[in-house]
Amino acid sequence: MRKVYITGLGFITSIGNDAVSVSESLRELRHGMVPYPPFQKADVPVKVAAPIRDFQTDSTDAEDWIFPARYSIRRETLRGMAPHGVYAYCAMQQAVEDAKLGESDYSNPLTGLYAASAGSPFLLGHHLERMRKHGVMRCPPLGVVASISGTVNFNLVSQFKIKGASTGFSSACASSAHALGFAYDEIATGRQQRMFVVGAEDGNVESILPFAGMRALSLQTDPSLASRPFDVARDGFVGTGGATVLVLESEEEVERRHPKVYGEVAGWGQASDGHNVAISHPEGTGLRMAMENALRYADVASEAVDYVNAHATSTPIGDISEAKALKAIFRNSPTRPAISSTKALTGHGLSLAGAMEAGFCALAMREGFMPGSAHITRLDPACEGLNIIRATLPHRPNVVLSNSSGFGGANVCLVFRAA
Repeated sequence: MRKVYITGLGFITSIGNDAVSVSESLRELRHGMVPYPPFQKADVPVKVAAPIRDFQTDSTDAEDWIFPARYSIRRETLRGMAPHGVYAYCAMQQAVEDAKLGESDYSNPLTGLYAASAGSPFLLGHHLERMRKHGVMRCPPLGVVASISGTVNFNLVSQFKIKGASTGFSSACASSAHALGFAYDEIATGRQQRMFVVGAEDGNVESILPFAGMRALSLQTDPSLASRPFDVARDGFVGTGGATVLVLESEEEVERRHPKVYGEVAGWGQASDGHNVAISHPEGTGLRMAMENALRYADVASEAVDYVNAHATSTPIGDISEAKALKAIFRNSPTRPAISSTKALTGHGLSLAGAMEAGFCALAMREGFMPGSAHITRLDPACEGLNIIRATLPHRPNVVLSNSSGFGGANVCLVFRAA
């Protein structure tokens, strides 16, 4: 099996729109949550979200959208995009530049792209309502392409002339972690030399607020209290959107091109709870098996793990389920890895979360730090015994785990190794 390395990153997130600002936010525990203006209504119980700055994509007409001047997107391209398609396009440009790729490097049969997004409920709802009110033929020609699940890979594959493997993944909050795992497989087995991995979400009213009906969102009005994984008073997650793009390359390509390397993707594992359509297994069974599978595949002992980026979304049930899984994995380890949830800073990116947090782990390995778990005032007693760090540590992690869990009990664990 070929070794696989991370050679490029692109970020559009609530804590920064490039790697430099994201790294600073992670180190300083600077969060991206605010009182979200569309939620400030009497009939909306949720008040806080983690929006994307410097972009305006709240119009149903893409020609009204505003994004930073450094990015160039043609008008005809915008017509086929959702808001998160714009985020992904900009993050893709960053990743291509960061990895120092020319068009001949990425537009060839040995370079592919795997993406994850839930589509755009915002645009889908608008187009369906327009169809009902004004008739079928009054729908925009690219309305379907812009709004359904898969819109990110449709757009990026066509606009960047990707000719290798491409598809989209749909496993809710585990989606982009699945995309990264299977992208790793494509390179490790020799089918592809390079893969782009993309996660993206709108992060607006229509993609966040429906979770209030599940009682999954925090009802806090103070942004600094709204997302606090592992805290005894946590009451739900904070929604966010944006995009992250990672460039994965084979060892042969790294030797040929000599790009900078953030770290190695050492392996991954997955498993399912087989328990409930929406709630994690109370003992963390599926996530424990995913971590066991990942460590075994990567040939890494649990005591070698330095840092775990937990899925922990700040929900009462989910955080404890993961805590139990982590205790089971590290119960015999003489060293306790540092554990944190960066969702305390970013909010929960849904299908974006796995790729975004993998990008955070890549930054941590290359730049030599482990981000703390912010906003904990009183650790939940069920988490006692875990080394949940509350401040950023200035140490390079050599082996990192990144966990993701989605609806239906889908669990993914990614293993990274410092280069």
